Amino acid sequence: MTTVIQLEHVRKQYGAKVAVDGISLQIGKGEIFGIVGPNGAGKTTLIEIIEGLRLADSGMALVLGMDIRKEAEAVKQRIGVLLQSTSIPGKAKVKEVLGLFASFYDKTADIDEISRIFGLADKQNVYFKSLSGGWKQRVSLALSLINDPDIVFLDEPSMGLDPNARSEMWATIQRLRDEGRTIVVTTHYMEEAEALCDRVAIIDSGRVIALDTPQKLITMLGGTKGISFSNTGSIKKESLSVLTYVVNIEWEPALIKLHSTDLDQTLKQLFQLAADENWMVRGLKLEEASMNDVFNKLTLQQGVGVR
Repeated sequence: MTTVIQLEHVRKQYGAKVAVDGISLQIGKGEIFGIVGPNGAGKTTLIEIIEGLRLADSGMALVLGMDIRKEAEAVKQRIGVLLQSTSIPGKAKVKEVLGLFASFYDKTADIDEISRIFGLADKQNVYFKSLSGGWKQRVSLALSLINDPDIVFLDEPSMGLDPNARSEMWATIQRLRDEGRTIVVTTHYMEEAEALCDRVAIIDSGRVIALDTPQKLITMLGGTKGISFSNTGSIKKESLSVLTYVVNIEWEPALIKLHSTDLDQTLKQLFQLAADENWMVRGLKLEEASMNDVFNKLTLQQGVGVR
């Protein structure tokens, strides 16, 4: 796989605060690469260094074979960026916004084709302020592709979207990857990282604390599975704690969730315990381990809660 982003010991510090603490990683051509982490973990600073918006204090960042410190302008011509929020004048029409952004680049994609892909053909004369959140996000994504980039950076691409719009966004991102582009996604939605990304880097306190495919990250933590059921008030927590394969118990007033490394054995023991103590297992749900479990466990191990 051809490497298009290479970081070696990248570091950035603001006063006493170390935002990026010697991060090294490689991102390949045609890869959807996810970056996740709690608030304040250093994600935004790292991405802005790669995009050429901030200078690292030390280390090396190569983008498409170019040193971002020396060739930032050349790099910016070949990348696209979708920010969480874009300051677009509300009274600008969609066609005016697309034309303005196209004028910033040496090379541009076919604006009519981009408009067609994102369903903007009949929105050309609509004022930006009149668009719904989902349509504004489509415009922003179209702007990130206006220069036909090799690499696209997407910051929280699904934020504020309804389920249907989110599914459309995911399909669009996968199509961009299928075209040979490299996609770098920062997200707070762990299900998004799990569904979309070929690999995910979990960042905490400025360091990469895990990096692999979503499935391998889940397996690495033991592949625990969830068993949830109603808390009827007659169940004793100390009884559940002796179940052999249970590694964690989430106890809430209305719900109990067991994290198990062996689903079949835990179910067998749970029903036996219920029979012995004369209570019923009600509202049973089984859950596979997920990226959300990985994120919670790793960030909590670092002493940082989910924020």
